[in-house]
Order: sequence, then C-alpha cells, then structure tokens
Amino acid sequence: MAKGRVTRDDWTMAALRALARGGVPAVAVDVLAKELEVSRGSFYWHFKNREALLVAALEAWEQHATTDVVAAVRAVGGGPRERARALLATALGTEEIAGLEPALATQAAHPAVAEVIDRVTRARLAFLTELAEDIGLAPQAARHRALACYAAYLGWLELRRTSPGPAPELTPGHPEAAAALDHLITLLLTPAPTAR
Repeated sequence: MAKGRVTRDDWTMAALRALARGGVPAVAVDVLAKELEVSRGSFYWHFKNREALLVAALEAWEQHATTDVVAAVRAVGGGPRERARALLATALGTEEIAGLEPALATQAAHPAVAEVIDRVTRARLAFLTELAEDIGLAPQAARHRALACYAAYLGWLELRRTSPGPAPELTPGHPEAAAALDHLITLLLTPAPTAR
C-alpha cells in the first residue's frame, strides 16, 4: 500500500499538517494513514496510541520552530541587532506548515497542546528578552520589548493567514514584503525615547 517506508517523522509531520487544518480532532490515525498511503499497522509500529503521536508532533514543532531557530540565531555573526534581525526574518518568513501556530493557539485548552505552548512561549520570550538586553535595554524594558515583539509575530502570522487581500505585503514573495518586514524590524529594534 505504501509507496515507500514511512518514518516516525512522516507521521509527526502529517499530524502537524492535520493540526493546522483542523486542530486536535483532525489528528485521526485513519485519515493520516490514508494521506500517507499506508495501513494503520504502520502507525502502531511507531506509536503506542494517538496521544503519543500528538505529543511527538508537538515536540517536533517545539524543536524545529523554537529550539533549532534559537540555536541558528545564536550562531549568526555580527552583533545583537544582526541576531535580532535574523530571528525576526526567519520567524516571519515562509511557514513550513501554513497556519500551524494560530491553529495551535486555538487548541490551547488541550493539556498536551497547553504544555508545549507554555514551554515554547517561555523559551521564545526569554530569548527575545536576552536579545533586547544585548541591544542595550534595561531588564524591564527588555521584557516589555520581548512581549511587543512576540505579540507582533503572532499578529503578523494571523493577519497573513486571515487577511491576505487587505494585507498582501505580509506574504513572503510579495513585492513589498521585504520593506514591510524591514519596517517592523526597525520599529521593534529602535530603543524607546528616554523620559524627560
């Protein structure tokens, strides 16, 4: 039935695509097996049950979309502004699975999803705060800037997903996409004026 050997990673990616399409209920073994062109037996070779698949998929997303991104940005040459620019350009670039992050946010009541979203949010905010401190902001200001950056990131993804007509420049490849992203990066990296 299968065109080739289906790996554990193939199952987790299929589960992530299903999460993006329809949330936790869409992670159905029979549907994923059909999509992968394999029997249910292939699933049980890799996973004990559906919940194990869901957890593995969420952990794969956490690794790929947070841990690996942070490691790559830490390796970027130059100063903190170059690292911050690289992070935002990567995070707001082309999505591997369009709509996954907003879909996960709608499923935050599910315990497995909530646990991973909590870890991912904490890790991302900590890294953004670190970058803001490296740019020269005081700890509290750095935390506030991290919150603003993360909110902008989530809003950018949601606006791109829900309103491509009114906001086409948020779509990678649009003629104004680079300019829009550069403007956001400048806003987020510019120090706040000091109070008088």
